[in-house]
Amino acid sequence: LLPASCRVLCGGEALPPDLARRLVEQAGEVWNLYGPTETTVWSARHRLDAQDDRPLLGGPLGNTTLHILDGDLNLAPVGVAGELYIGGAGLARGYWRRGALTAERFIPDPFGPPGARLYRTGDVARWRSDGVLDYVGRADHQVKIRGFRIELGEIEARLMAQQGVRAAVVVAREAGAGRQLVGYVSGDALDGAALKTALSLVLPDYMVPARIVVLERLPLTPNGKIDRKALPAPDQLTTPVEHVAPRTPAEAALAAIWADLLRQPDIGVTDNFFELGGDSII
Repeated sequence: LLPASCRVLCGGEALPPDLARRLVEQAGEVWNLYGPTETTVWSARHRLDAQDDRPLLGGPLGNTTLHILDGDLNLAPVGVAGELYIGGAGLARGYWRRGALTAERFIPDPFGPPGARLYRTGDVARWRSDGVLDYVGRADHQVKIRGFRIELGEIEARLMAQQGVRAAVVVAREAGAGRQLVGYVSGDALDGAALKTALSLVLPDYMVPARIVVLERLPLTPNGKIDRKALPAPDQLTTPVEHVAPRTPAEAALAAIWADLLRQPDIGVTDNFFELGGDSII
């Protein structure tokens, strides 16, 4: 237990929402601190509140600037996600003996004085209407499905906000004729179908995973991060269901259409079009 007068500073890794809630309940002050090593080392801070559904990044520290930019380095409007760029006195000079990487990540600051630079973090965030910075996810975890560009981190954050979820990750997997989102969670007394229903209340339908798989624990890399490549395919975890072959000419015709569209043989009459990888465009 923490004394009520204790001030807790959390940094280094993303703060899990359930841990944040427990800390806020116990400590007098809890701060979420954000900043990559290249900005030596904290760049933003936010004092956590019991009303926050997940930890926020807040605003910049002194002598630091935070910009949310689109692919053309234009400022993103409030509420629109973009890549986070950091400027100010804390920036490193670059990477030792890696000129190309330095030029890629440390760019001229279009909003600052001559010679000023910005660091491209690779993190996706957005400004809220109250001026607080909200972390969305990693730029390299952005996918395009059904014509929509999706930030996987945003779905993961919504999953982590659900009761009992200790860890969550969302990936895009090839399924049938296209790609579909699959969520993986671990925690206490979780039900994948119930989590899908909960997400459908706060996310548009194209962002709700087709499957949410509950695992005892998520696979980790040697340095403790979730190993996305080691996540099992949903088919490996599916309880075999009795195949019901088409019984009428109409069912046979429909199954043949599905097999052609989804590029999957042996379609049964109890199969679910969307769980097999179908979508409204197909």
